[in-house]
Amino acid sequence: MSSIVQPKILPVAPLKIAALEGAAEMSREVDANIVKLRKGNAARDRDLLTVPGYLDNSYILDAKCSRYGTGEGKAKINESVRGTDLYILADVTNYSMTYKVCGRINHMSPDNHFQDLKRIISAANGKAHRINVIMPFLYESRQHKRSGRESLDCALGLKELSDYGVSNIITFDAHDPRVMNSVPLIGFDNFMPTYQFLRALIKAVPDLKLDNKHLMVISPDEGAMPRAVYFSNILGVDMGMFYKRRDYSKIVNGRNPIVAHEFLGDSVKGKDVVVIDDMISSGGSMLDVCRQVKEMGAKRTFVCTTFGLFTDGFDKFDEYYQKGFLDKLITTNLAYRPPELLKKPYYETANMYKYLASIIDTLNHDVSVDKIKSTTHKITKILSKKQLVSETDETEPEIVDPEG
Repeated sequence: MSSIVQPKILPVAPLKIAALEGAAEMSREVDANIVKLRKGNAARDRDLLTVPGYLDNSYILDAKCSRYGTGEGKAKINESVRGTDLYILADVTNYSMTYKVCGRINHMSPDNHFQDLKRIISAANGKAHRINVIMPFLYESRQHKRSGRESLDCALGLKELSDYGVSNIITFDAHDPRVMNSVPLIGFDNFMPTYQFLRALIKAVPDLKLDNKHLMVISPDEGAMPRAVYFSNILGVDMGMFYKRRDYSKIVNGRNPIVAHEFLGDSVKGKDVVVIDDMISSGGSMLDVCRQVKEMGAKRTFVCTTFGLFTDGFDKFDEYYQKGFLDKLITTNLAYRPPELLKKPYYETANMYKYLASIIDTLNHDVSVDKIKSTTHKITKILSKKQLVSETDETEPEIVDPEG
């Protein structure tokens, strides 16, 4: 795997990665990819060997958040971070982490994870050269705008990080990226997993035909439109959209319940359908969309979503898979996934770890991330290879991408 940064551009400071407990697995995988990447760079340019801290067996910082018996916490960093370019990885959706409060077991909530993030920042602030926060699922991103007398939690959380001295915030597929306007004086980068979705889809469904006659992209609601528009345009296929009719006279679980999904678009009869969105919470809306397109004559349904939260478990997904409404479900590995999900016959992973390693390495060199943020050329390359294989009727070669 090769870096996309110019080898003569030196890192802004020695790299260190602080992993919150919920993001430990992600941090290990990303760290291993960065080690491999930099060894390849150093083999091509021996001058990099003279850069302090460039080559290391691991960039993970020895840091830990612990708690007292009351549930109060503290963060402790057990090695020097002075002068380092620090990247803190946080998965605020990882509910599998637990702690004790007066002898009782509590599961970590997003609020707990965010508080631990601030503790690590507090312990490192004033020593690190620069502090960067990588939060794939943006904290409170579903509460990104006000409707009446409501709190504005996502903007408030970002403002806190800015006030704490964070220089850059890196996230993926933000529910509404315009929330970056709340922190105009720091860096905010929002990356999309479209390319990784396509790779995972092609691998999981070898007979998938990527043309307008056989494929259609569906947005499950108005909010997912930009994702679906880009995906359909780059593939050159039609797009459809569902809109939600809600009962505004009631509030259930903090939201107005959905009465029905209405479809706008051309016929899906006989076509494979890709339903794309940023997250699955309970999954009710997404599964209802899958059922409706199957009832309208769709051949197969593939769901691509960045974050699979599955707040109501998997029973409904299992049921819809057995009934034939759902064929494949693809999520990234940027958020916690229960072990039972990985065993599901309909589940596939869009691996983001190499991509995240490339992002960190690029930012550490303090150069533009535009080249890795835009994946259009990589998607076009895959489509060209897929088309060539289809025309020659040969076995498709493995697609090797240095940027993941």
